[in-house]
This record gives sequence, structure tokens and C-alpha cells, in this order.
Amino acid sequence: MGQVKPKVELLRYTSEPEKAIALAAKLCYSDADIEKLKQGVDSSDTEKFISNLLTFGHLSPIEHASFTFGIEGVSRSFLAQITRHRIASFSVKSQRYVKEGDEFNYVIPPEIENLGKEKKELFISQMDTMAKWYSEWIKELGNKGEKSNEDARFVLPNAAETKMIITMNARELMHFFNLRCCFRAQWEIREVAWQMLKHCIKVAPVLFKNAGPGCLSGPCPEGKMCCKKQEEVKKLREKL
Repeated sequence: MGQVKPKVELLRYTSEPEKAIALAAKLCYSDADIEKLKQGVDSSDTEKFISNLLTFGHLSPIEHASFTFGIEGVSRSFLAQITRHRIASFSVKSQRYVKEGDEFNYVIPPEIENLGKEKKELFISQMDTMAKWYSEWIKELGNKGEKSNEDARFVLPNAAETKMIITMNARELMHFFNLRCCFRAQWEIREVAWQMLKHCIKVAPVLFKNAGPGCLSGPCPEGKMCCKKQEEVKKLREKL
């Protein structure tokens, strides 16, 4: 049992994602057959077509590229947030079929850590207490496998760690980065979003060249709620 931090790994992605998108885009504007289109897509076509798609807002071809991420060290609170993004596929560690045992990993919010050692130890003590409650209910319910797990889990906190695999297409990822890389997004999903963006840029640099929060390409879309940290956001983006 102990503290964990968000960790993201890019597990799989569409082979040559930018070429796949360029091929789909070219088909929309050509009467050539598929074989001729395949032969006609080279690196120069790829960059040109993707740039045009993004400029003109013709985003449906971008959906042909998908990316699958493994995410761990995140809380059940994070799970509740990320599943609001409906154009995605999720596989999540089950608290019903996977017994936590006498201990569980958990996430400590930065603001609690910033309060100092004494407050952090108080939080850890509270996690220990909940782990004890969980074990007591497992025993009380008679170690009936999933039946005891599914009821005992009700005393576990939002801080309890979960793991998941998520797949999104590139269009949804751009929308996700636009919302969740924003400094006004909750800290945990924001950290995961920046890690995901870093992985995407490595394998599809043209496609994700301008991906990120809205303030990177124009005025902050948050209006009066703006964090006023656009320069900090830009510097963070440049480091990826």
C-alpha cells in the first residue's frame, strides 16, 4: 500500500497514422482507385493534406488513426472524469473481480502534500483506516469472492488507485487535449493529458503539431475564467 503517481504508456497506434489520414483525405478529392491512391501518398503529400485538413476543419479523415494508452497510478476520481469523453473505449481494473487485499495504492492530491508532512501523514492514516475497514468487510462477508468484493469496495475512497487501457481516435484526442491540457482542468486529468500528448507528438508530429489547449492558437476560450498563464502553457508545449 502506498502513494502512486500518474503514468501513461502508448501501447498501440495505427501503423503510419499520418499516411493513413492523408490517404483517406486524398480519396475524398480524387476519382482514382484505392491502389493508385496508395501509390500516390508520400511524405510530402502527408504533410500537405494534414495541414489542409486542419486549416479547413475537414476533420473526419483524422478519425482513421487511433491510439491506445495504458494508464496507471490514477484515482477512481480520475476515472469518473475521463469517462465523460464518450468517443473512446475503456477497459478498467475491476474492484469487483480484483480484491484489494489488506492494502491498496492511492493518489495524494498535490494541495494536500503542499500542506506539509503532518497533513500528509494524516491523509495516509486515513487511507490506512479505510484499508482496515475494507478488510473487515471482506471477512464479515465471508470471503465469497466477487460477492464480498463488490460490497466491501463501498468503503474505498476516490483516492484508491485504478488502472485502465483507453483507445481514442486522433480527432477525439485533439478535442481531449484542447480541454484537458488547459490549466483550468483538474490537475490529475491534466497531467495525464500532457503525458498522452507527448507520446502522440513522437509518433505523429505533423498531425499533433498544434494540439493542446485553446490558448495556444488564439485567445483563451475560458473568457473571464482564464488562468492568465498562456506563456507558461506555451513553454510547457514547446518542451514536448
